[in-house]
Amino acid sequence: MASIELKGGVLDVVEAGSGKPLVLLHSLLADRTVFDRVVPMLAKNRRVILPDLPGFGGSSPAGASIEAIADRIAEAFGPLGLEGDTDVLGNGFGGFVASTLSIRHGRQFDRLVLADTGVGFSEAGRASFHTMAERVREHGMEGVVDIAMKRLFPEDYLRDNPEMLAERRAALVKTNPAFFAEACAALARLDLRGDIGRIANPTLVVVGSLDAATPPPMATELACAIDGAELIELPGLGHAPMAQAPEVFLEAIADFLGLAAAAKPSHVSA
Repeated sequence: MASIELKGGVLDVVEAGSGKPLVLLHSLLADRTVFDRVVPMLAKNRRVILPDLPGFGGSSPAGASIEAIADRIAEAFGPLGLEGDTDVLGNGFGGFVASTLSIRHGRQFDRLVLADTGVGFSEAGRASFHTMAERVREHGMEGVVDIAMKRLFPEDYLRDNPEMLAERRAALVKTNPAFFAEACAALARLDLRGDIGRIANPTLVVVGSLDAATPPPMATELACAIDGAELIELPGLGHAPMAQAPEVFLEAIADFLGLAAAAKPSHVSA
């Protein structure tokens, strides 16, 4: 673990493995440990970098906008020794950050994987973020944790996997409630439709077919807006496929990221 001192604050980062760098950006509904089940396989031939996004864990807030968060991540590339061959993968909120990073700083890295994200939310989606922000301000993280779990995973998966439910609840309640509320507001007003076509990085869009937070139509719109983007839908999975079905998720991204045979799952099981 390392704390990277930047102009605007601190970015807390953990790393694993060596090789071509791969930066993983987590969801608003999780912390970086949501990637724990895929990191060991990825680290067999990649240098995997997992920051706490600004405002999470040990990382200083970067302001109440996705652009400011993306700029903070870009600022860390130099101190981390990341060159143009770095790949970036973002999930959910981290996917919006990754898209914005590509729009504003795309020349700093190579390939882009956008997992369970989009270009903006419907009116109903925006309303749900305003509701979550209000609940957090009134009741703290405990006020939204049950809602968040149902947005993170399909309900039958939660019923059959109580250990995952407990793990993800424990991680989410540690989130700074003031930042969570600000991030909800930022997502509610975010609309990348005017800029998303500027992404020039080779892009793969991945989405769980049962994602309740950023449903498949959002992924379809995103993939159609980025020239040459590929879209893969993962049947039966929700907003965090890397946690729900790590082997399925790795299989989906392996060819795009050029993972060596040693880093590919030996079989796929949901």
